[in-house]
Amino acid sequence: MTVQHDLPAESTTPDGCPVSSVTETPTGCPISHQAAAFDPFKGDYQVNPADSLRLARTEEPVFYSPVLDYWVVTRYDDIKEIFKNPDLFSAAITLEQITPVSEEAIEILDKYDFAPGPTIVNEDEPIHTERRRALFAPFEAEAVAELAPAITEVTNEYIDKFVTRGQADLVDDLFYEVPCIVALKFLGVPDEDIETCRQFGMQQTLFTWGRPPAEEQNRVATGMGQFWEFAGGLVERLKQTPDAPGWIPHAIRVQADNPELITDNYLQNIMMSGILAAHETTTNASGNAFRTLLENRHAWDAVCEDPDLIPKAIEECLRYAGSVVAWRRMTTDDTAVGGVEIPAGSRVLIVTASANRDETMFPEPDEFDINRKNARRHLTFGLGTHTCMGATLARQELRIFIGEITRRLPHLRLVEDQSFTYLPNTSFRGPEHVLVEWDPSQNPIPADRP
Repeated sequence: MTVQHDLPAESTTPDGCPVSSVTETPTGCPISHQAAAFDPFKGDYQVNPADSLRLARTEEPVFYSPVLDYWVVTRYDDIKEIFKNPDLFSAAITLEQITPVSEEAIEILDKYDFAPGPTIVNEDEPIHTERRRALFAPFEAEAVAELAPAITEVTNEYIDKFVTRGQADLVDDLFYEVPCIVALKFLGVPDEDIETCRQFGMQQTLFTWGRPPAEEQNRVATGMGQFWEFAGGLVERLKQTPDAPGWIPHAIRVQADNPELITDNYLQNIMMSGILAAHETTTNASGNAFRTLLENRHAWDAVCEDPDLIPKAIEECLRYAGSVVAWRRMTTDDTAVGGVEIPAGSRVLIVTASANRDETMFPEPDEFDINRKNARRHLTFGLGTHTCMGATLARQELRIFIGEITRRLPHLRLVEDQSFTYLPNTSFRGPEHVLVEWDPSQNPIPADRP
């Protein structure tokens, strides 16, 4: 396991501005106060990552962050070019821990034989495309469409539980539960293991993209070790029923034909990453979408009146408040991004949330407009060879959630003066709670009234 280097020490200037003991970038250029102050684990970035980089997009669109030891890229065109050039910008560090792991935490992981390896999201060519093609069939639009009736049924089962109540937490009561069930069924996880898998998802987010305090690292490491051990055992059990439906059984069948392409370690890794990718990101996207739509009541009312607007609304939600905030890459050679020289071997944080608010691509980017003509050009699902494989499934779940709730609870509204909180990390974002209320006596469907 790779141990990250220690973070540079911080200090302050006489005027109180935070700076790092590193006064120059790795290329010898001075570090601005803006770059030195950038901290994605707290403050403005956690409140609104796109808005926190508004000034950077204008004045310093590519900068070196001594807090992270990453180069940060904020503009649409620059990020698009990085996605389009995977040979120069390697995806190998995508799942690397962004915070240094303590020696004690490493010892805990070693007890579980924790051996993270490549998955679809963090491997480079040519093996990336070869594996992606071999494993893609369950993600085809036709295959995903077959899941729609089941997703609709389970969505309504959960709405049934709170529709007469007059209040709900959409995350706890719906968005955390249903995407998890759908994700694990898509993966092929047996029903009896769904609850166990669900408990492990947050551990991986904190472990890979967060900055858990020192006292929490051991707990998080223990959770990751247990998750790794559980994933391996689950794969072995699924091998006993290779004809079962689901993505992991499909991968097991591919392994039978090509064991060198799909190894046991690879199966264990995609089981872990698949649980996170198919569950947490859709949960976050759903929470973001409903918060955004309900805060922009004109858009909510328009969708309620015309369900044909739902696909447009989804794309604008993904642009305006996507669940994927940033991705990471490493340069394989000396290069330049936005005119800024970046040495080989540099870590790069590409903030897609910032790109999605770039006014050179999206006019009036801070305006939420479900009729925006180019909203689908957002970078929330990535671009090029690493475009998210599960994008079709995520869009389908969002379409069903919005469609069913606007049908049954069009008079839904956000609880006033609530505070929205987020799990602190660099890359994934969704509200931990979305509190809503309504008058159940006004539910449009008579059977939904008390």
